[in-house]
Amino acid sequence: MVEVNLWSGLRRFTDGELVVTVEASTIGEMLDALKAAHPGLAPVIDAGVSVAVDGEVIAANYALPVRPDSEVYLMQKLKGG
Repeated sequence: MVEVNLWSGLRRFTDGELVVTVEASTIGEMLDALKAAHPGLAPVIDAGVSVAVDGEVIAANYALPVRPDSEVYLMQKLKGG
């Protein structure tokens, strides 16, 4: 199980929880598990999010492993120009 820290704007999709736990061994599995457990998160995740694992922001490698003791944050993807 992996604990995922969410930004406060996502609480409405997770019954008020800012930290949710899902079964996953990679970042991609974690994102899929989040969408399955909390379908309201799907449009947000599909639109693009950033993921930080143990202090490192992961750009696009969703095959990277996550461990049960990993510190994982789901963050808004910054856009602009």
